[in-house]
Amino acid sequence: MHFLGTQASSRSPQFGFIGPYNHITNQIIMPSACDPLIEDIEDMVSSADPTPHDRQSARKNIIPRAKKKKELLNNEELQADSVIPGMQKIWMKTWGCSHNNSDGEYMAGQLAASGYKMTDNPTEADLWLLNSCTVKNPAEDHFRNSIKKAQEQDKKVVVAGCVPQAQPRMDYLKGLSIIGVQQIDRVVEVVDEAVKGHLVRLLGQKKEGGRRLGGARLDLPKIRKNPLIEIISINTGCLNACTYCKTKHARGDLASYPIEELVERARQSFQEGVCEIWLTSEDTGAYGRDIGTDLPTLLWRLVEQIPDGAMLRLGMTNPPYILEHLEEMAKILNHPRVYAFLHVPVQSASDSVLMDMKREYCIDDFKRVVDFLKDRVPGVTIATDIICGFPGETEEDFQETLELVKLYRFPSLFINQFYPRPGTPAAKMEQVPAQVKKQRTRELSQLFHSYNPYDHKVGERQHVLVTEESFDAQYYVAHNKFYEQVLVPKKVEFKGKMIEVEIYEAGKHFMKGRPVEDSKPFNPSIAAPLQKGEVSGLMQEHSIRGAGGSSSVLIGWFSVDREALKKLGIGLAVAAAILAFVVEKLY
Repeated sequence: MHFLGTQASSRSPQFGFIGPYNHITNQIIMPSACDPLIEDIEDMVSSADPTPHDRQSARKNIIPRAKKKKELLNNEELQADSVIPGMQKIWMKTWGCSHNNSDGEYMAGQLAASGYKMTDNPTEADLWLLNSCTVKNPAEDHFRNSIKKAQEQDKKVVVAGCVPQAQPRMDYLKGLSIIGVQQIDRVVEVVDEAVKGHLVRLLGQKKEGGRRLGGARLDLPKIRKNPLIEIISINTGCLNACTYCKTKHARGDLASYPIEELVERARQSFQEGVCEIWLTSEDTGAYGRDIGTDLPTLLWRLVEQIPDGAMLRLGMTNPPYILEHLEEMAKILNHPRVYAFLHVPVQSASDSVLMDMKREYCIDDFKRVVDFLKDRVPGVTIATDIICGFPGETEEDFQETLELVKLYRFPSLFINQFYPRPGTPAAKMEQVPAQVKKQRTRELSQLFHSYNPYDHKVGERQHVLVTEESFDAQYYVAHNKFYEQVLVPKKVEFKGKMIEVEIYEAGKHFMKGRPVEDSKPFNPSIAAPLQKGEVSGLMQEHSIRGAGGSSSVLIGWFSVDREALKKLGIGLAVAAAILAFVVEKLY
């Protein structure tokens, strides 16, 4: 409030007392050069000044003046938030393993279920959701370059996956919102805030009763990249401490999902038309050790849910933990609804190198696994990984690895040149020269391409499950009992079916098969598969196709049309702007 007709004194922060202040003229009254020198504040009071009694009486005549509302509006600019979360287009990119891809599917599903539109076109997107992988330097380089590209295009950015979880303080992540690997169930919250320009970072762990959980709930909405394939993460983290591994920094120690939750997720997936399930984790062989169960127990329960003709594929397992279950694993891999396929990374055939890696097994352990399964599961496919040029690897060590490949002639071999990952013990070890690493990688690759694992299968008849489309879009991709890739004619009636083919051609990584005459495709799905891009995972939601092709979602007792919701949001924003304009004119 302003007060009229009074005079007060004014102070300067630099010089202390200056002089009386006239509220009518808005001026400080400065003493002139001829005024007597003021020694003390008491010298300011003269006989002509009003007494305290006079001042008290004068206050009764003071009339307060309030600011006009128009004046308030001019001084305080009206803030109207025109950003309505849930109406934007989002482009998501995922790097890395099937576990990361599963996380990406869950995040896409939740965003779509909340009203966001997922797009395959990064240019038209309002926000980029980048789901990263920290296994190798090139993957992180692609991730970092994508962030830079998004910022150059003035896109909002949210990052997820193992890179920001393990290293949230990296310079290139400053100012970006982060979704931790165990916080994917809160992706909508993070994106809502990001589109409004706010910074949110959720990196905590899921716990219950003091015990770390496997991650977010398995019954969340998701958009399967392939509606015929369900990826289920059975656990997160591992029990190892490999010296080269950065993923451990992000995923942590072993945390398994309860068997009942996994069985329910599989059952629900088959009810949505899925015909193939992939089990994934950082180490499937270690499953259940933290909750008092084991992998074979889980697999036998899952097999009970698999319809005839549908298939289950087991993910990567390290040698130490599968050794205890070889008998049961052989029986499971022989089951007609389970692929006779196992991914067992060896990394090196040198015990010295394995010790430096802290892999917790020797090469004889790995050979025991392979030999046992090859004997008990005829035709089984064993896939493996090898790292070339790990610190301290000698030429003799590398030759032992070459001999292992010559012995087993692995049909699927993942060859990786060693990259030191920041913060890992291996990054501090004495490195093998870059040219030596490249030469060893090249030599191992040449050995791998020197043999054709499928030549002897030409002429065979095989039953294959058709689930995908080839990269060149010329064929459908199917897999036989041993999870070997078979290309078949691209006929729509084959998609999602089990068919019988005759192998007529074999390549390095695939076979080609022609349908056997008089054989009929068998449909393993117990329900029609969802459409590509359709949200799954919430059994209480039912997609309804209305007149004119508009879609709505029935949730409990309420039906919400997404286009109507979008129009309502736009209408509310316009109404708010009009109201602000009217208020300003009135005052």
